[in-house]
Amino acid sequence: MKKIIFNSLLLFAFLLLNNNNLKAQTAETGKPSIAVVDFDSRAHQMNQQQVIQYLINELIRIGQYEVMDKYDIEYLAKRDTLKLNGCFSKICLQDIGKRLKVDKMITGSISELGNNIAVTFRLLDVNKGVFEKMKTREFLLIQGNDFQMIRIVLNELFDQPNDKEIVDKLTKVSELDNSINNPYELRLQNDGPRMGGVFLTGVGASVLKAPEDKGGYAGGYGSVAAMFQFGYQFEKQYLNEGDFQALFEFVPMVTGLDQGRFIPSINFLNGIRNNTTGWEFAFGPNFSVGSYRDGYLDKDNNFIVDNVLKNPNGSNKFGSLKEEATSVGADIINRPDSRGDVTITTGFLFAAGKTFRSGKLNLPINIFCMPSTHGLRWGLSVGWNGKDRRTLRQD
Repeated sequence: MKKIIFNSLLLFAFLLLNNNNLKAQTAETGKPSIAVVDFDSRAHQMNQQQVIQYLINELIRIGQYEVMDKYDIEYLAKRDTLKLNGCFSKICLQDIGKRLKVDKMITGSISELGNNIAVTFRLLDVNKGVFEKMKTREFLLIQGNDFQMIRIVLNELFDQPNDKEIVDKLTKVSELDNSINNPYELRLQNDGPRMGGVFLTGVGASVLKAPEDKGGYAGGYGSVAAMFQFGYQFEKQYLNEGDFQALFEFVPMVTGLDQGRFIPSINFLNGIRNNTTGWEFAFGPNFSVGSYRDGYLDKDNNFIVDNVLKNPNGSNKFGSLKEEATSVGADIINRPDSRGDVTITTGFLFAAGKTFRSGKLNLPINIFCMPSTHGLRWGLSVGWNGKDRRTLRQD
């Protein structure tokens, strides 16, 4: 019996000391005390204990309150048989707050609403029995960013600054995809049609506008050597962190359909895109099909592909085109010519542009150029594509 009385007195002394310590800490720091006992995540799957511990850590980080330790709460709940689970109402929070002898109680909830996640927090004044502060905000339905969303709303509740860029990426559908607002294995699928025009300069322009009997294509639009292009872009993002995405692009194109020509080409591009501004840059090899032939330029700048210098009897004056070119001081060159053989040519393409957003629709606009010994080819392309989210990343 004496042992039971002694243990009871010891327990009473401990609780009295603990309560006095809490009051002393509050008086010493000048901060009101606060406790977290529950968080409603029934409408959105989260580990409740992890959330409560995260809230305690965040309240300590904010530093406006003396935060009651969760082990003290668990001990008092067990001792006094307090039911903490499901304590979200004003009456319950005030009752538990008085028993815990704290000044404030905080509770909140996270729930899915259609394509959004809503996070709400309420701060109760235990003595007055009223919610003195409340804050709620809706976010995009993005998995893996729940704690970041909770931090944003807590900061707003206690007038703490937030990173505007992170808030925008979690709340605005107009933001470009990045590792925050699209944490998926196959993130933004930029696959989509591309179309535009290509303009030629130098020898390429001359050949395009020349008549066919002189090796040209009799094409272009008046004084402008230009053709229409149509194709499709296949894109894979292999890096998507922070402000940038690293891209691999495969773009097959067909040129000249508007002028009765079929000129296929394939581009393999490696690029980088800024998630904040939408500006991008890419470069890589180009493979295309065209007609080329050997010949030389005469004094009138005509491209000669057959022997034209004749003997009096009408036979060729020289045994080969090369000998004929040497006789007039010209070199044999290989250049585009409609009378030539079809062959595969290579080049190196540079492209730059900007992607605009309209909801889930992306509108890329790009300019490109490809230098060569036959002149510069440059052009403008536009297109569209959208999101296609698949597997959530596990990293």
